[in-house]
Amino acid sequence: MSSERKNIVYKSIMLVLITIMLTFMLTTIGIYNYFTKTDKGVQHILDVLIQDENEVVAKNEDGTTKNVGDLQTKLNLIKAYLNNKYIGELNEENMQQAAIKGYVNGLGDDYTEYLTKSEYEELLVNVTGDFVGIGIYMTKDNNGNVIVIAPIEDSPAEAAGLQTGDIITKVNGEDCYDVDLDVVSTKIKGEEGTKVKLEVLRNGEKIEREIERKHVAIKDSKAQILEGNIGYIQLITFDENSASNVEKYLNDFKEKGINKVILDLRDNTGGIVTEAISLCELFVEKDDIIMKSYDKAKKETITKSRKENTRDIELVLLVNEMSASASEITTGALKDNKSATVIGTTTFGKGVMQEILPIFNNTAGLKLTTEEFFTPNGTKIHGVGITPDIEIKDDPETKEDEQLQRAIQELNS
Repeated sequence: MSSERKNIVYKSIMLVLITIMLTFMLTTIGIYNYFTKTDKGVQHILDVLIQDENEVVAKNEDGTTKNVGDLQTKLNLIKAYLNNKYIGELNEENMQQAAIKGYVNGLGDDYTEYLTKSEYEELLVNVTGDFVGIGIYMTKDNNGNVIVIAPIEDSPAEAAGLQTGDIITKVNGEDCYDVDLDVVSTKIKGEEGTKVKLEVLRNGEKIEREIERKHVAIKDSKAQILEGNIGYIQLITFDENSASNVEKYLNDFKEKGINKVILDLRDNTGGIVTEAISLCELFVEKDDIIMKSYDKAKKETITKSRKENTRDIELVLLVNEMSASASEITTGALKDNKSATVIGTTTFGKGVMQEILPIFNNTAGLKLTTEEFFTPNGTKIHGVGITPDIEIKDDPETKEDEQLQRAIQELNS
């Protein structure tokens, strides 16, 4: 082979090799850009990465299987974008907590929620009635405002002059409008001895208060004797021992010859259902129905009084639009069994019960709606409320408590 022919063959081979190398490089760059800079590419990588998860299946009721990996795929896709593009740092723990909260919130049930460790512990504290804070009951209205229902008796909030109806606008300078109530509550609470700055709106006037956090023991109830030898019991919440505390008041009234009693459940937003049942047993007859409830399978459970009632009491029950849940169980039972005359305004209308489940080795909780309850006569409560026997509103423009005065009038008639 001549030297010239060899050169031609050599050049041809080199040209082919260079062409192959350039094609490989361009293809590699193209594949890299496809898989790292396009939705389809990232999705393809994620599909490969989580192939095992996509193969996890769950059984339907008819025995067939269904794929349950879609949520994981979507979360991994979002995570890939965040890792590649987000300029800040990722707090994986906070993001997981928020993701779980959002997933549960997707139910659209106001009373079903995922509770973080701190929220779960706070809920348990509220049940036992003992915590560190400033001592206020709060709610959130339909406009996104955080409203003070009432300061707890002998609490720092009461000493600072906070009043029912105050709108909390800022906590330590941070705006509270349309902020989740649990978030506001967490910001207000803190270590004993520390202080929190609140800005509240009262009758259009801004008021600032700096309040020291202290140990607060919640008083679930209080009693007194009104003029005319009428016993008065205000039950603020249904926590542990609420029913036994009311029973002590009743026994004290009995020893003093008092048989006319007012039980005030106004602004009582509920609490422990079993305490409400025990409270009803103080007033209804044995085997009277206290409530009817229905679970997910529509199975009916009828709760009846198990105790003999030997009290001869003429009872008036005071309720308003903030009387909810356990208060409505009590109201329905006493009204339907004609154990009390109910006076006030239509109740809140929370006729569902929640179960609190500890999860993740007791590091979090799941509060979920498991049953709907009805009055003994089968009257629906949820979203409707209970209409009093005697309807009367309290006029906020007057110092007189019109509802209480109407209750006294009823007992004296």
